[in-house]
Amino acid sequence: MIKIDTLRCFSTVAQLGSLLEASARLGRTPSALSMSLKQLEGHLGARLFETERKNKLTPLGQEVFRLAQVQLRQFDDTVTSIENAANAPQGLIKIASIPSAAGLALPKAISTLMAQFPHLKVELRDMDSAMVAEALLHGEADIGIASGARSLNGVTCITLFEDAFGLLCGRDHPLAKSTSPPTLDDVFAYAFVSNTLCRQLNLSKLNAASAGAQLTVHNTHSLIAMTRTNKWVTILPQSVARALPDELVFRAIDGIDQRRSVSLLVSQRARFPKILEVFSDLLVHSDWT
Repeated sequence: MIKIDTLRCFSTVAQLGSLLEASARLGRTPSALSMSLKQLEGHLGARLFETERKNKLTPLGQEVFRLAQVQLRQFDDTVTSIENAANAPQGLIKIASIPSAAGLALPKAISTLMAQFPHLKVELRDMDSAMVAEALLHGEADIGIASGARSLNGVTCITLFEDAFGLLCGRDHPLAKSTSPPTLDDVFAYAFVSNTLCRQLNLSKLNAASAGAQLTVHNTHSLIAMTRTNKWVTILPQSVARALPDELVFRAIDGIDQRRSVSLLVSQRARFPKILEVFSDLLVHSDWT
């Protein structure tokens, strides 16, 4: 059986490319690390490093390194959560949320909750909607905010609000200054940035433009950085645009009337249901406009 400590030793050596540097970081002797690596290779029946210098991984070593990193992150997150729970006897709430919610009503709701429960500990993580759902299902979050309505086992889903999709561009971009609402053809006449959120519209013309886009950006903050240069345009929900810098403009697009729903996801298996109930009520009755 491969132990987590063995994976950590291997990953550290693979990351640094040096047995000596890895031993200094881990507080282990080089000989102890070398023995651990030999035992791992013996268990797998194949080499993980091309040479004894440990500065180049074999194809198997690359795959083991990738998988080990995933397991180590998960293990470390679990240990942190256990320690936080032990240090928060009066309550710990773990929140997973799409980034746009942090620019709306979420900060005020958290502040109000913490005022009501002075000794409460709160963890907040930004995630995309799929990751929020996964975090709720795997017990890594007690409450989440995600795009769309989601039917998840052991999770209550409540619609918080809906908002329209529209054009996002720099304030000095030609589309920001046009007198009439732009059409999709107007938008795609410029350098268009595809993103995960706009694909929710499922419009044939938009799907074709997204498939043919030279640039696809998955992170909202990076998307904002690209569009504020006035070189690129994209399509996003209006709630995302509310928290944007003044250099950016949001405009309705002629012919698009579909809306995005944003939902509150509440775990039915959380440790502190009473606190979650209060927090859920705060979020449901918050002003998201």
